[in-house]
Amino acid sequence: MGGYELLELWWVVPAGLAFLGYALSLTGLTRAQRAVWVTARIVAVEPPAHGASKRPGIPVTVTFQDPFTERQFTLSNAGRHGDSVEEAWVGRELQVRYPRGQPHRFRVTPDTPQDRNGRLGPDCATILLLIGLVIHATVVRGYPYALLGFGALLTVFAAASPDIRIARTRDDLLSSAVAAPARVVAVTKDVYTDGEGDEIVNHAPVVTFTTRDGTHVTVLPRDGIPDPSHSLHRELTLHYAPSDPAVYTPDLRADHRANERAIGWIIIMLITGLASIATGAALL
Repeated sequence: MGGYELLELWWVVPAGLAFLGYALSLTGLTRAQRAVWVTARIVAVEPPAHGASKRPGIPVTVTFQDPFTERQFTLSNAGRHGDSVEEAWVGRELQVRYPRGQPHRFRVTPDTPQDRNGRLGPDCATILLLIGLVIHATVVRGYPYALLGFGALLTVFAAASPDIRIARTRDDLLSSAVAAPARVVAVTKDVYTDGEGDEIVNHAPVVTFTTRDGTHVTVLPRDGIPDPSHSLHRELTLHYAPSDPAVYTPDLRADHRANERAIGWIIIMLITGLASIATGAALL
């Protein structure tokens, strides 16, 4: 078998990974399905130190009970146990998982169906397979099939995207937002190197505020605070959702515009996908 024939079998790798992943999920053998899932509660919050990296998130101590031994564990997420915590307050509940009998290996994780059933990996492999098939069809069959294939992918991605639901839910939560005085208590610093070897310094503020019911909240805003490198001790106003302080913004209008843009991009993607399908079908 020559090199060209081997290239023709490129699809075997992503298809095999997807098949293996789905098979493991159906039989309940994925790592996520074999793990113990429990609800943990934050009992202590320590804001990141000034000048530290933001990548580990906010250091917190959580407590949870192992359902098999009924033992209570109180552990710190220092050392990056799973997803970083970017909004923290004492009493907040988080989903954690760990291998059975090893609670010290807990990981903070999103509580979504894909994470629970272990299908995130095979779903990604399937997406790679579909993109590869479209590229392959374009090379072998020509331009109309490229329009058909990529149009179909855009349409499916737009239809399956949660962005519209997320944007609308966020708008609904912030429709009754409460303004609270806030303060920048630290500024994190991360240094990256670009492709040319130049250093890029990224600063992110650590902000604290208190809700109207007395809950002290620490957050790592991703944007919305100008000149973050010089924001230490700055006083500002945050607007938060009364039912969920993790939903907040320093600028309600800017946040609403960002949600509108997110919805707009999904609509444009859907229209573009349908138009590509129609054009490709007409050119066949």
